[in-house]
Amino acid sequence: MSTTNPLFQPFRHKSLSLPNRVVMAPMTRSKSPDGTPGEDVATYYRRRAEGGVGLIITEGTTVDRAGASNDPNIPNFYAPKSLDGWRRVVKEVHAAGAKIAPQIWHQGMVRKAGTGPRPEGKSDGPSGLSGSGKLVGEPMTDADIADTIEAFAKAAGAAKEIGFDAVELHGAHGYLVDQFFWEQSNRRDDAYGGDLIKRTRFAADIIKAIRQRVGPDFVIIHRFSQWKQQDYGAKLAHSPDELAALLQPLVDAGADIFHCSTRRFWEPEFQGSDLNLAGWSKKLTGKPTITVGSVGLKGGDFIQSYKGESAEVGDLSELEARLADNEFDLVAVGRALITDPEWPAKVRDRRFAELAPFSPKAMATL
Repeated sequence: MSTTNPLFQPFRHKSLSLPNRVVMAPMTRSKSPDGTPGEDVATYYRRRAEGGVGLIITEGTTVDRAGASNDPNIPNFYAPKSLDGWRRVVKEVHAAGAKIAPQIWHQGMVRKAGTGPRPEGKSDGPSGLSGSGKLVGEPMTDADIADTIEAFAKAAGAAKEIGFDAVELHGAHGYLVDQFFWEQSNRRDDAYGGDLIKRTRFAADIIKAIRQRVGPDFVIIHRFSQWKQQDYGAKLAHSPDELAALLQPLVDAGADIFHCSTRRFWEPEFQGSDLNLAGWSKKLTGKPTITVGSVGLKGGDFIQSYKGESAEVGDLSELEARLADNEFDLVAVGRALITDPEWPAKVRDRRFAELAPFSPKAMATL
């Protein structure tokens, strides 16, 4: 069915060719025992592909560092058994006509020592600080940093070998990569600490290592946020100039697309402009961007949803207008796709009355 809706126009960047602009947002589900995605996980992603999603970004998958995860049911992206599980996921998603990228992840100091599938491992962080600024561990050594960079590159290389269509680096929400960005959590006085530009070096070095591993045409997505889990009102960049200072080193390192995590996509990022974070990121870097945040929902945002509050179906006219105006290039949909795997097809066909409202009860199962 042909449509003039900008959500359903094709998109291409380097080797990534998508049938539409709808992206499944990464959402932790903790349904992979022993870190291995099973048949139910493959079916879960395939259903969203069958429902019309153009690109699926998987839930966060942990890299090969002992302290990367606090939950043995979160999938990893290094054990042979887990990689075999991901091969099945890729096969199912491709068979249903969508593209897929893994999100590779390290929790950093969010992970409490002694937890997760490898409890013996220490929790990694730039300065050993908790989210509240308390010293709870040792700063990462040069060897720790080098090994972690290699772990991300290795995971990205495996993604390409398995047949994924792109890879996303999780650099948001107060996890390890994000912890290096913030002055409060990164108090290093070496090459990985200092002013904002110096604090981008860890992420930039990861992106450089990934680029070297996957080649020039494989798409690298970098997800970042202003807010953190422990502070929803936080601002890493207080102005467009500061945002440019944050993003340009990542562009220079080889980032292709920025996934700009916000709680509500319609909120302006800086005073004096209606542009959201994805809009500013595209304007400042010239790179394609993904917007995200309560897409297709009204009422409670995702913070309230995890407290047990539902969210009704929301109007899409403003989203579609912004996309048509090229403020951003792709649109990530989260909770709406959890409740309704056919959300894209229903929106494309304007079957709005059939859209299911989000209920937190949907998070209990795949």
